[in-house]
Amino acid sequence: MPDHQKVYKQEAQNYQRLVAREDYQEKLLPAILEIADLDHQDVIDLGSGTGRLASLLAPIARSVFAFDLFPQMLGVAASRLKDQGSGNYLTAASDHRHVPLDAGSADLVISGWSICYLVVWEEQNWETSLEAGLQEINRLLRDGGKIIIIETLGTGVTSPEPPEKLQNYFRYLERAGFQRIWLRTDYQFQDREEALELVQFFFGEEMLDKIGDELEPILPECTGIWWKKK
Repeated sequence: MPDHQKVYKQEAQNYQRLVAREDYQEKLLPAILEIADLDHQDVIDLGSGTGRLASLLAPIARSVFAFDLFPQMLGVAASRLKDQGSGNYLTAASDHRHVPLDAGSADLVISGWSICYLVVWEEQNWETSLEAGLQEINRLLRDGGKIIIIETLGTGVTSPEPPEKLQNYFRYLERAGFQRIWLRTDYQFQDREEALELVQFFFGEEMLDKIGDELEPILPECTGIWWKKK
């Protein structure tokens, strides 16, 4: 498996090329809007990466604050938001557990494919790390606000098969009172050459045999959305 910290530090453009191919059927935004009404809402996007969620939410929300640990990723996010004409965003480098905003700053805190690293990168101390992150989110939320957490439930599979290293984390969320749905957010690549390049780049050799043989290859992806109201 490739070193994802290295990817996030040094390969933001290639990472964006990959995630731009996910959810080609555009299921993610409607699912989010079923959970949270974003009209005239202030949103914090934690672990924003290259702005995947921020770019979806900025045209709807009143404001979007995009935070990430890796400045190179945020540089891509800011460029994308600017290019799409959004003027209601700010980006800043931040750890999930120490966000430089006042308490009660947001109606929604959303984090996609990122809170999991409080678990994976803090393996020996993951519960304490996760609790600190969730406490910080609770501090940032206004009364009645919502938290949405989005994570993988399996890549290369057509029904949920959560990665073993995340299963305790997911059970923790359920015990904490989060509700959950899941959906397919499959990758569709332009051609097999692009699929082989980008899948190997982020997922490694073991994932290559799960790419379809179609002219525009498909890599199945199952995605979980957890949410809770403050």
